[in-house]
Amino acid sequence: MTFCISSASAVRNVWTTNENVIQFVDLATTDSKHFRGKLLCFSGRHRVNHTETRFPRTLAFATGSRKDKAERNSSLDALSDDITSFRCAESFAPDSNVDVSYPEPKTFFPGSIGDDQASVLDKLKALRFHILASEKWNSSQLNLCDRKYLECASNIIHYMALKSLDVEQLNNYLASLGMLSLDENNLDVLARLNATIQLLQNSLASKENAEGESWTSTDPKKLRGGKTKKLGKKEITSWNKELLLGNLCEGRSTHIMVTVGREATESETLITDLLKAGASIIRINCAHGDPSIWGEIIRRVRRSSQMLEIPCRVLMDLAGPKLRTGMLKPGPPVMKVSPKKDAYGNVVFPAQVWLSLRGTGPPAHLYPDATIYVQDKDFLAGLRLGDSVSLCDARGKKRMLRISKEFHVFSGTGFVAECGDAAYIESGTKLYVKGKKGKRSVGQVVEVPHREAFVRVKVGDLLVISRDKLLDEPSDPINGAHRITCSSSYLFDSVKPGETIAFDDGRIWGVINGTGPSEIVVSITQAGPRGTKIGSEKSINIPQSDIRFEGLTSKDIKDLDFVVSHADMVGISFIRNARDITVLKQELDKRGIPDLGIVLKIETESGFKNLPLILLEAMKCPNPLGIMIARGDLAVECGWERLANIQEEIMAVSKAARVPVIWATQVLESLVKSGVPTRAEITDVAYAKRADCVMLNKGKHIVEAVAVLDTILHSKLTDTRPELNQISLCDHLSS
Repeated sequence: MTFCISSASAVRNVWTTNENVIQFVDLATTDSKHFRGKLLCFSGRHRVNHTETRFPRTLAFATGSRKDKAERNSSLDALSDDITSFRCAESFAPDSNVDVSYPEPKTFFPGSIGDDQASVLDKLKALRFHILASEKWNSSQLNLCDRKYLECASNIIHYMALKSLDVEQLNNYLASLGMLSLDENNLDVLARLNATIQLLQNSLASKENAEGESWTSTDPKKLRGGKTKKLGKKEITSWNKELLLGNLCEGRSTHIMVTVGREATESETLITDLLKAGASIIRINCAHGDPSIWGEIIRRVRRSSQMLEIPCRVLMDLAGPKLRTGMLKPGPPVMKVSPKKDAYGNVVFPAQVWLSLRGTGPPAHLYPDATIYVQDKDFLAGLRLGDSVSLCDARGKKRMLRISKEFHVFSGTGFVAECGDAAYIESGTKLYVKGKKGKRSVGQVVEVPHREAFVRVKVGDLLVISRDKLLDEPSDPINGAHRITCSSSYLFDSVKPGETIAFDDGRIWGVINGTGPSEIVVSITQAGPRGTKIGSEKSINIPQSDIRFEGLTSKDIKDLDFVVSHADMVGISFIRNARDITVLKQELDKRGIPDLGIVLKIETESGFKNLPLILLEAMKCPNPLGIMIARGDLAVECGWERLANIQEEIMAVSKAARVPVIWATQVLESLVKSGVPTRAEITDVAYAKRADCVMLNKGKHIVEAVAVLDTILHSKLTDTRPELNQISLCDHLSS
């Protein structure tokens, strides 16, 4: 066997496989930005010594600059030129699937791109060499991955190696030949590349049939680019999806996740109604509530799932090191009941009030303006349709409630009462009903919630952020500035004057004017025309600041003990790099929970940039794995204009990793809050069909939103083309 090398490089520790692909046993340094190695072709299994090959580490430069990518593209051209500079004197072994005969170059389609098929074939082989070299370079990472994730991890490396080079010209050329692009199928990058090479080689080898033979008739076994595995790529993806998210009811292909909170414990029917509407996963945010509330929610989920025979899993999101506003002193425990009025102040529709015992919520199809809980069972038992309930509100005004409807729900009986005048009702308010014999029945209002405290800021206002835990009068400006709190030391230790700051997922923006050990002064630059509210536990983002967060906070570790014994999945918030996964793995190993699902929430720019390395690190754990695209913080951290491209790339990387994706934040937000969706929200849901799960946040119309989402996700496309009258040519000519 003879071969030629165009440079004087030395070969060191190079092996060939049965498939005639080079493997490197000992790799050289990576300081070079160009490929200096040569692709050697052998007829059998040989070992050749004294050649040195250098190539870049793919995952390290996957997000490099445009200049670096251009240099890597030139190196690909150089490598493909080196491939054509030598020929093998011997053919491949008979059992080889690769034909390396190189016909004389010719232009297959003149004027298409300018490259002939032989040149394109050389570049494709150089690309395959680049991908295999990247896999070998990262072999130490692959060896640490759990066995069930080995193929997934390898495909991530192949995908990032492909993305590190600009293959747009190659894709355009392949498209002109009627072939799919190289990055069309992320489930198996190497198999797609091998199939493309095989098709081009077949076309070059069959000169007489080059223009007439259909390339799609190639043996499918050859297109797979390797040996048949026990599980196909789609089967692996479906298996990973089922391990994490669970089974779906027949006829459904996409999971629906719903966030619930304290309201789920106040209504006996909410969880049941959500499951009936199409929800298959219930999400609990550990940033709100406490273990007593979480435990009651999970108990109701398990009971409803078993009763309805509808599979449902529970995801608990750890709060993470997210910056939030502190607790504001709550307002008084008083409830305002307001009827609908026209422009002249005339009542056009009375306020609808739900009247029942504590824990008996209204049916799912009712959306009352207020909910009043009464302490006395006998009082409610004596109510009848048409009765008038009188009361004296917090201002001393006499008001009347007329009973208009009665409902028997799962946990008891409730009534709908109409109120034609504005009333302020507080805990302890007495309710009176006159009976048939002139006696009056008395009831008492209980557990009226405190009014939500907030600070309303406008453009130009000053906002002072303090370390204090609680403010006595948060809504009143002090010395011309509004005040809120934040207990996190990360904020005060990292920010600098001139940096931008956002509140409540970007609803309010400002610029930091000054900083101190215990206070930060912010000038509001963006808010609503009439001002925007900032309440308790609202998000704070400083995109320009390099805040050094810890992976898991002390609260997260404490909450994890509850999660592992009650939930099916745990959501890890604000993942930034592989070190965060290492900390998580250590905590999971302490508790010995290999079956607990892990959902990595990508909501920062560093988390997006480090996603391949994060996935490789997470695949060292045996736990089921998934990705959540948390678009709320992600948009604020990375910029609104970049969100579409970023979520697209996260989807592509996750698809290459064959792990399920959860599409989250503001899905059908208008429908959930107000009952009417926007056109853009419907389109967003249709776009989210590519994900494995779509998440809805809580709101007044959440049950209706779940039903609409389920319909959109699982409806099939119909042919909407208009029917045309068929007129024959003869009839047309005769007319």
